[in-house]
Amino acid sequence: MSDSWERLTPLLIIVVAGILWVTLGALTALVFCSIALLLLVVHHWRHLIMLERWLQAEELASVALPDSSGKWGDVFARLARIMREQRKNHQQLGFALERLRRATSAMPEGVVILDDVDRIEWCNPVAEKHLGIDTSRDAGQHVTHLVRQTQFTEYLNAHSYSEPLIIKQARNPGLTLSLQFVPYGDKQKLLVSRDVTRLERVHTMRRDFVANVSHELRTPLTVIGGFLETLAEEGASDPETNKWALTLMTDQTRRMQRLVEDLLTLSRLEDSENLVREDNINIPAMLRELCQEAESLSAGHHRIGLNLDTKTKLMGSMDDLRSAFSNLVSNAIRYTAEGGDITLNWEIRDGQGVFSVQDSGIGIEPEHIPRLTERFYRVDRGRSRETGGTGLGLAIVKHVLTCHQAKLEIVSEPGKGSCFSAWFPPARLIAHTASKSPSV
Repeated sequence: MSDSWERLTPLLIIVVAGILWVTLGALTALVFCSIALLLLVVHHWRHLIMLERWLQAEELASVALPDSSGKWGDVFARLARIMREQRKNHQQLGFALERLRRATSAMPEGVVILDDVDRIEWCNPVAEKHLGIDTSRDAGQHVTHLVRQTQFTEYLNAHSYSEPLIIKQARNPGLTLSLQFVPYGDKQKLLVSRDVTRLERVHTMRRDFVANVSHELRTPLTVIGGFLETLAEEGASDPETNKWALTLMTDQTRRMQRLVEDLLTLSRLEDSENLVREDNINIPAMLRELCQEAESLSAGHHRIGLNLDTKTKLMGSMDDLRSAFSNLVSNAIRYTAEGGDITLNWEIRDGQGVFSVQDSGIGIEPEHIPRLTERFYRVDRGRSRETGGTGLGLAIVKHVLTCHQAKLEIVSEPGKGSCFSAWFPPARLIAHTASKSPSV
């Protein structure tokens, strides 16, 4: 239909009908009005049908708007602009949602979105790993159906979420989680989960450390305090008793001194700012000195041997490595019966420098070996204290070797002895040369 018909208005129809009434008569005017109004109705009806079909299309974006002119063309053009703006906003919203999902997926914390009745709407991959949730399968499930722990249910029902809940994951006992609800919107919640396994382990180690230090110091202080009270009493002037008491107090004082020195050494080694000195260490010369010290410490009760298969030197801290090697040697003497054999070895194995201490002592049960380098861990607490051990020697050895990119290997069999080996990487080895060079 042409634009003239599109612009035809009732007023124009009335004017033309009036002219026809005057010139051609009433019947002609009536016929004209009827035809004009019918064509106008058909024109609008046709465009209404086109609009209805377009609105009923399943994918409006894929169906073009009806082509028209005049007022209907203006209407369709306006609808086209609205649709373009809507598609643009929809795309922007989709991009924003995708960025949000990527951001939450990259978060180190787990995030679960819950509705107003605590049903799961969505969660990120970390939450799936922490709580054993599958978003595609578990969406719409109540969160307590998947986290089935009484303390979690009580925490949820208490509606007091200022402090997080610390629980061990039921499906993975080695995983400790911090769970906290964050209310938002209209009765909705976020469930945030954090892996605090390492933090809890550190807290446990700190508590154990304080308890062990207190326990180690309590006995010497009790002994010294008791003897001081005895010596302070009137009449307690027996020279033999006084001498015996002073000897025991001196031993206990030395024990506390060794403990404090070992604690300070550990503290220094664990300091992240502590840098390893890069000394050129003459390992064969150091081991000869340690062998002489071992013979003195053993007082002839053991057979001490030294095997030097290589003259290779090491780059590292002289004091720290000497302390670590000395700890391994003194432990061998401490736990080897009289008449036993102890051998110190320095060799190259598989391109690595290996210092080892082999003894024929009491040996160690397999279940104890993984924990030997823990602070204050003792296989036999009574024997260790009797022999003067602080329980920190192997912890110091481990830290010294770690600072030198080395590793400690322990092989032991009860009743047949043990072998403690320190493996140093090739980067720390210095080949022996005949020319004179400064060494430590």
